[in-house]
Amino acid sequence: MKAGLYARVSTHDQQTLKLQMKAMRAYVRRRKWSATVEIKDVGSGASERVQRDEIMKAARRRDIDVVLVWRLDRWGRSLPDLIASLQELGELGVSFISLTEALDLTTPSGRAMAGLLAVFAEFERDILRERVKAGIAHARKEGRPHGRPNTAQQKAAEVRKLHRQGLNKSEIARRLGIGRTSVRRILG
Repeated sequence: MKAGLYARVSTHDQQTLKLQMKAMRAYVRRRKWSATVEIKDVGSGASERVQRDEIMKAARRRDIDVVLVWRLDRWGRSLPDLIASLQELGELGVSFISLTEALDLTTPSGRAMAGLLAVFAEFERDILRERVKAGIAHARKEGRPHGRPNTAQQKAAEVRKLHRQGLNKSEIARRLGIGRTSVRRILG
């Protein structure tokens, strides 16, 4: 099997990068696989993981059969992100192994664990959705505005003036830096 190794550390904790790579290389040797792609990613957890995209591209090209990581939190930015990436790998026929959590999607029990993670990710999304709805309802109840500010309406007089001068709706939108739909709504 061809393995893609992915190690990531935050910008202020770079000492474990060598440790992660050493453990993953040893695992690959024990399984008699070959490490065809090795990615070392350094960055904060909130930022985009550009290097992770490289290993996903390798999976899409079928350059690798399995992705190996030190820990799940090294791979996913959030539970939904983790689930989405694991689902994509599964659809590509690429397995996933996390060394420290003993999560091995090459085995039936590992795939069952991934299914449980998917259930929890959906639960987390549902809870977040309910919190957002409750927050919006609370803001409206207190009379606070919600949503995007009505900036195009502030230019209504200018829209009408330009329209009377014979400009078309697209030109009005370009000149005032607002959307054509907003122009149509104001003139309608």
